[in-house]
Amino acid sequence: RSIVVEVENKVIVNVSFVGGCSGNTQGVGALLVGMNVDEAIRKLEGIKCGFKNTSCPNELAKGIKDYYKK
Repeated sequence: RSIVVEVENKVIVNVSFVGGCSGNTQGVGALLVGMNVDEAIRKLEGIKCGFKNTSCPNELAKGIKDYYKK
């Protein structure tokens, strides 16, 4: 439903998901802490969830990308 991302100097310091698969989203969030946003986008963009055209990781990548386009 929503994703909160905290970034300092283009490095992810915290990620929390509201909704999604709890274990998976916690794992994704933990793995991203300390990662540069450009690397996170490269790794997460295009991931699909089952038969859906998107996923929690893909939506996170889209959100970060949209934020940095502004």
